[in-house]
Amino acid sequence: MLVFANPDYDIAHMLDAGVLVLSFLLLTQRRLMGVIHIYAFQAFVLACASAWQAYIQDAPHLYVTAAIALIFKAIIIPVALHRIIVSFNIHRSLETVMGIGGTILFGSALVALSILLVFPVTETAAALTRESLAIALSVVLLGFLMMITRRNAISQVIGFMSLENGLILAAVGVKGMPLVVELSIAFSVMVAFIIFGVFFFHIRERFDTLDVHELGHYRGDR
Repeated sequence: MLVFANPDYDIAHMLDAGVLVLSFLLLTQRRLMGVIHIYAFQAFVLACASAWQAYIQDAPHLYVTAAIALIFKAIIIPVALHRIIVSFNIHRSLETVMGIGGTILFGSALVALSILLVFPVTETAAALTRESLAIALSVVLLGFLMMITRRNAISQVIGFMSLENGLILAAVGVKGMPLVVELSIAFSVMVAFIIFGVFFFHIRERFDTLDVHELGHYRGDR
């Protein structure tokens, strides 16, 4: 029978690690729908992580963060992206700047870099806080990596929103983080999503594609 020495720590660590693993899965996808589905699941795990932190920290305001992540990031945004793809008849396969294997290796190096950066400056913090911040920074960097290595505009936006998931994970992992910070992050992402929606519409209407590689031909690149 498996006995947890500290179930609060173990469950929190498992949920944080789940968000990180899903960031890697985002990097492996070659289908746009697969990217959207994994992002939705990542947002769901983020909501669970936020709710669990609210419980173990006795911080009711984090339940608001969990609700925002669940309703907007795990449901509304993926559904909206799905409708954009169907409405614009966007090409469903994704092209990458580098191979999947190379991307995963580079991503692993970014995780190692995150640990090397976070652990030395958080020596006095609790073990859970240190590991949560290291995982959160890893998710942020993997979001950047996805934005850089994907040519489709929608997948780049999902990379941006995955990056923001890492910021929220960091915010909820630090005890005493004010609610205003988390709400401001969520609000900024919602505004960005609206802007990106308008951006997609005009690009599709003007150039009949959302592949940024193909868009390069319109400005004279070969």
